[in-house]
Amino acid sequence: MENDIYHLLTQVRAKAPLVQNITNFVVMNNTANALLALGASPIMVHAEEELEEVLSFCNSLVINIGTISKPWANNMIEAAKLANKLGKPWVLDPVGAGISKLRNETLETLVQLKPTVIRGNASEIMALQNFSNTSSKGVDSTESSSTALQAGQILNKETGAIVCISGAIDYVISKEEITEVSNGSAMMTKVTGLGCTASAITAAFIGLGNNPYEEAVAGITITSLAGELAAKISKGPGTLQLNLYDTLYNLAKEQILGNLKLKRYANPS
Repeated sequence: MENDIYHLLTQVRAKAPLVQNITNFVVMNNTANALLALGASPIMVHAEEELEEVLSFCNSLVINIGTISKPWANNMIEAAKLANKLGKPWVLDPVGAGISKLRNETLETLVQLKPTVIRGNASEIMALQNFSNTSSKGVDSTESSSTALQAGQILNKETGAIVCISGAIDYVISKEEITEVSNGSAMMTKVTGLGCTASAITAAFIGLGNNPYEEAVAGITITSLAGELAAKISKGPGTLQLNLYDTLYNLAKEQILGNLKLKRYANPS
């Protein structure tokens, strides 16, 4: 499995998939820099008039609802429809799911449009699976990722999307199997938008267009491992953010093979 992840990373670096990001104001710069450091190419386009033209030559799409407004919600829905029409894989990041009517209504529509991947923290995944759940603390999770595992399995079954739950243990769920990723660092929770970065990096991998589950596993794994390695040489959140870019840029085969903590098993649901 580790060799497969490294092979996918080399493909991303060789092919530089172009990722269209309809994302929030807080993380635009971080997201673009992380994609560039990884070896992918970011484009930040959200205007209705550009959506189809730009998406037609992109490899994948991220829809991140973090700083949502009604016009942006409409454009996100239109972009998801266009991605399906054009056969482009896309990632839904349900930031703050459960905290407002606009957010929930937008997410209900987006989920019906069949994202390739849904990636969120535990509270977001639980809220997305059941909008009566309101235990989200803004965009931060108040639940552990393991608590959300059952909700993630149900969401996968209901939508067909690969579901990724970020936390102390990351879970990547398909109909057939579940992968647990135990890399990462608690310091990552002190840098805003690293979950959003994970969504964008996952979009870069699924932009390869071969096996979306294996590509999603690689995206989540590479993000968590890079965060863990960067945290080891960081004094705090500020240097972690800088070191994360350098780690993504320099990540080598030996680091991947020697540090990954993965477990894969059949999905019992």
